[in-house]
Amino acid sequence: MELKKIREMSEQELNAELNKMKKDLFNLRFQHVTGQLENPILLRDTKRDIARVKTILREKELARAEG
Repeated sequence: MELKKIREMSEQELNAELNKMKKDLFNLRFQHVTGQLENPILLRDTKRDIARVKTILREKELARAEG
């Protein structure tokens, strides 16, 4: 997911996207364990996208607290 797109989202949209990504990660892990995952790089990319969304959420939280 593109960083610019993430920054333009509202907090509610980010939380919804975060929940969706966590479900996707769970499914990817399950596929990996059962040997059905064709592209293991998707695991890494999904984890990084989750971290990006959490970082943006934290930045918005701090900006709201400052003023």
